[in-house]
Amino acid sequence: MGDDREPLITRNNNNNNNKNKFARSISHAQDELHSFRSYLRWMCVDQSNVWRACLSWSMFILFAIVVPAISHFVLACSTCDSKHARPYDAVVQLSLSSVAILSFVCLSTFVRKFGLRRFLFFDKLVDESETVRSGYTEQLNRSLKILSVFVIPCFVAESAYKIWWYASGASQIPFLGNVYASDAVACIMEICSWLYRVTVIFLVCILFRLICYLQILRLQDFASIFHQDNDVGPVLSEHLRIRRHLRIISHRYRAFILLLLVLVTGSQLASLLITTKSGAEVSLYTAGELALCSMTLLAGLLILLRSATKITHKAQSVTCLAAKWHVCATVDSFDVADGESTPSAQIAYARQFTMGAREESDGDEAGEEEDDLDNNKLIPSYAYNTISFQKRQALVTYFENNRAGITVYGFTLDRTTLHTIFGIELSLVLWLLGKTIGIS
Repeated sequence: MGDDREPLITRNNNNNNNKNKFARSISHAQDELHSFRSYLRWMCVDQSNVWRACLSWSMFILFAIVVPAISHFVLACSTCDSKHARPYDAVVQLSLSSVAILSFVCLSTFVRKFGLRRFLFFDKLVDESETVRSGYTEQLNRSLKILSVFVIPCFVAESAYKIWWYASGASQIPFLGNVYASDAVACIMEICSWLYRVTVIFLVCILFRLICYLQILRLQDFASIFHQDNDVGPVLSEHLRIRRHLRIISHRYRAFILLLLVLVTGSQLASLLITTKSGAEVSLYTAGELALCSMTLLAGLLILLRSATKITHKAQSVTCLAAKWHVCATVDSFDVADGESTPSAQIAYARQFTMGAREESDGDEAGEEEDDLDNNKLIPSYAYNTISFQKRQALVTYFENNRAGITVYGFTLDRTTLHTIFGIELSLVLWLLGKTIGIS
């Protein structure tokens, strides 16, 4: 897939090895996942052998459970002034640690059960086009940059707060015999704990986004089939393969998406409840960490929902593309049968229609948001005259009754589902505000 890299999976025509097609294979030193595996080892989430698994779980228990618990029960400053008090620390630590535990357990299960290559569908790329393979590899390399875009701002904000909190003398517990050394160690451990938990949370969300991006590339490549002289059989076979992969993704991530939605909703309601009760003091010093925690969890949830909604929208746009393909083929076949036009005249008509649609959409703001699959361009379909009307109609009927997409226990994550989730969340927030501060 690269100029100087070995492919992860090669074609094997030996039928005797079919039973081992799901076996985990050894990674090459220069394969596409080399840098990604190095990052996982650096993050101590690589569990490829017993030693690394023990190290991974030890770091997880230390930074996701032990350090937050010590920070809340031992290092909390109960006698501090209003600026250094942490009245919302319990909600912050519990929310962040619970989501981090969920993310780490799911990531460990995925990698241990499927292997990193199968989990990221690299074993399926051998049957894809060069465009899909190169685009997916490029997106894999961009994933770490996207991860840093979300993690670094949270890390900088939390570091600034913790350094100020300890430097101003809020905690003076000389468990090392020296106050300054004790505060420095405690500050570093809390910052590392926050960085570890946030990185694990965003890592699972970015991996889901990466897998969905592969399916988007495949759907865009699949859409080009309608511009070629192919029969209905290959089109149906390719769509069945895409739907199967979407079901696999949905099955793997459905529990994580549902539990993350529940945890984030509970965290936001708890945050709203304690900040709106009578006598609660809300300021940048006391509630800054709470706001940062809420933004972090919501950002991770939005990455999941946006990726799922986007792939579902792309998958359902195929139905509109197939219907347009069928209409163009049917109209042109009748025109040819009646002797009203020739194939060259149909091409000129299609180009004229497309140019007119472009001119019409140039002055319309909605034209810029046009979908690349479901657009207003006519398909020159004179090449499909050999395909019967019944076959094309059967294919369109299949698309209409077998809409693909990401599902969570049978519920499709599309725009309608997002609107429903937003309505429920808003209703809960307004109800709680009405009970606490009297908003009706």
